[in-house]
Amino acid sequence: MSVDTLWVFALLAICVACFIANRPRMDMVALGALVALVLAGTLSVEEALAGFSEPSVILIAAFFVIGEGLVRTGVAYRTGEWLVRHAGKSEMRLLVLLMVSVALLGSVMSSTAVVAIFIPVVLSMAERIGSTSGRLMMPLAFAGLMSGMLTLVGTPPNLVVNSELVRAGHAGFGFFDFTPMGLIVLVLGVGYMLVARRWLADSQAPQPQHGRRRRRLRELAQDYELLERARRVMVAQGSPMIGKTLGELALRSRYGANVIAIERQRPLGRVMLTTSANREIAANDILLVDFTHGLDELEHFLRDMRLQDRWFRNNYLTDLSPEIGLAEVTVPPGSTLIGKSILELRMRSQRGLNVMGLRRGGASLRDKLLQEKLRLGDTLLIAGSWKSIRLLHTQAHDFLVLSLPAELDAVAPAADRAPLALLALAVTVGLMISGAVPNVIAALIGCLLMGAFGCIDADSAYRSLHWQSLILIVGMMPFAIALQKTGGIDGVVQALLGLTGQGSPRVVMAALFVLTATVGLFISNTATAVLMAPIGLGLATQLGLSPYPFAMTVALAASAAFMTPVSSPVNTLVLGPGQYHFMDFVRIGVPFALLVLVACVLVLPWLFPL
Repeated sequence: MSVDTLWVFALLAICVACFIANRPRMDMVALGALVALVLAGTLSVEEALAGFSEPSVILIAAFFVIGEGLVRTGVAYRTGEWLVRHAGKSEMRLLVLLMVSVALLGSVMSSTAVVAIFIPVVLSMAERIGSTSGRLMMPLAFAGLMSGMLTLVGTPPNLVVNSELVRAGHAGFGFFDFTPMGLIVLVLGVGYMLVARRWLADSQAPQPQHGRRRRRLRELAQDYELLERARRVMVAQGSPMIGKTLGELALRSRYGANVIAIERQRPLGRVMLTTSANREIAANDILLVDFTHGLDELEHFLRDMRLQDRWFRNNYLTDLSPEIGLAEVTVPPGSTLIGKSILELRMRSQRGLNVMGLRRGGASLRDKLLQEKLRLGDTLLIAGSWKSIRLLHTQAHDFLVLSLPAELDAVAPAADRAPLALLALAVTVGLMISGAVPNVIAALIGCLLMGAFGCIDADSAYRSLHWQSLILIVGMMPFAIALQKTGGIDGVVQALLGLTGQGSPRVVMAALFVLTATVGLFISNTATAVLMAPIGLGLATQLGLSPYPFAMTVALAASAAFMTPVSSPVNTLVLGPGQYHFMDFVRIGVPFALLVLVACVLVLPWLFPL
């Protein structure tokens, strides 16, 4: 082994040690190594900086933006709503639907973002069906990891391995080349977790609650005695409301009916309209109405206005939580609102908000609510669009916001653009499948469409870029070039072949999988793929075999980060909510990683003949 080779391996060992210690940051370590390779004369400046012009880096960045567009338009959140509706009370059905939904979403957007979105959904579902979060959080994390095995763009390691294939002169993987093996792993994962969840049943211990928990919409509505006051009604053909504005109808004074929001069907789907005095009613509109004096006038209201009663799937306001929210505010000293009645506040016309309830001295007031004069310290419950509710913070002189519901965190700021976001995604995937343009250009077209459709703005697009991951890839890519130039790759390949002896190609693939997964325990899966992809291709070359099963072995093994809570960000995300210990991941993750190893060794040579 030459001095140059020893130097590169020594530098690599230092980087791995820093990655394990997480000090300094991984991207800074990678950039430092890049500079060191140039200063030592191992690489030229052009070779060291080649990663900045690597198409796979741009492709990864583009899909960060596309994934953020899907988050901002609420695609993932709506999938969670669908999950809640269809899972019922069955833990088994919930687990299956959860893992499949997360895996499919994560195949085209950041698995970390998907898992983060689904954590509150899973927590509420676990409480609803009487289960523990520990039986569902690890399946959620595993599904996030398996999502990267379903498509070419599912996770950065796939793109890194694909880039190495192209650099070596081979044709790259197609968009769905990962899908058959990924689906097999997903089916195995769902079946495994249906059994393994029993081993997690006793892993949870009660955890003390620190700090004040944010209340949910239902709890706020319950505090103000609103749960039985709301109705959802449709404006039938021939209704006297059609063509008139809310101001002209004066429904609050005539029936005590306060229209909170209007659902209207548009060509691209349902939209939620805010209410104002000049908002005109149309046929087939669905009105969310709060009866401030109770439901005594409901029958007269429905009959006189020719309305059809509609039902809520769950409970008051939760059906509409992505669009309509609540906030609790108090009247501070010096407020200009003191002494005014709720009608005189003109909340709807001036702020696009509705007063739903009033509490004074700890008691909820219901009688003649609209005529009640406000006093210092009164607490109001306000309803309206989330955008209007957020603006309350800018009106601190008149209002002091006491609490915002927990659902605020899950609100999509561009929910009405969800169909357009899906269209942009479909165009991107279609272009990548057809090969009409290079993959990186297809992804950039998807980014431009997301921006043109209003699914994401420029500031959000730049914030969505995970610069640490991108710089890590750029900084680690020169290692692959340095190891190839100094003969390091050949040395590792010969060592692996020596360990496996005269074993079959499947034995070599198994050894490659184990080595890749082991390296992935200590450094990120992206860095693992950068280092191991050339070794996988080198093994195929030495054995005179097709490079594709070896390349995919590296990609899948890099994603098989099931074995520790720090192997992947998605594992770390569920560690707290699932109340897991380190060994929970070891005893559940190691057997499943071995199961994935066996599946890869048996199936990949069949999918990609040796």
